[in-house]
Amino acid sequence: MNASRSPAAPGGALFQTPPVKVLASQLRESQVCLGPSGKNVFSVKRQGSASSAPPLAVSVVWMQGTVLEVTGDQNTTVQLLDETGTFIVTGASSVPRGRPCLHRGKYVMVMGSLQSCTPEPVVRAVKMADLSENPLHQSSWRLEVEDLQQTLP
Repeated sequence: MNASRSPAAPGGALFQTPPVKVLASQLRESQVCLGPSGKNVFSVKRQGSASSAPPLAVSVVWMQGTVLEVTGDQNTTVQLLDETGTFIVTGASSVPRGRPCLHRGKYVMVMGSLQSCTPEPVVRAVKMADLSENPLHQSSWRLEVEDLQQTLP
């Protein structure tokens, strides 16, 4: 996916990189560094057998998890849990068709820009979707993350 086809970021700007599939635990252990564009990126250790490869420079993420809590109406914040820990999603109410999946117990995907990683990862949502109908989404998530991270340069 190139920048011209990447999802629009808040304010209409396009992401310069495609989202990287990551787990909450990877983000908690990441380090902030300066990216090539002069903006902060997060250096993330790769998952699985690719863990000896150089870390990934991440600013846009794709994450999946179960909704634990939803707060606020205008600027909705959602706490999600993947198999490695919790993370926070902000701006969920402004995502097209995002509101129907904002119910406790739903398994959802979120794509967005990474705001911070400590003490808990925070993602500004650009896209959300309910994946609850197919349990394969949840059971295969860790393998999807590992597979993608093995193939990225």
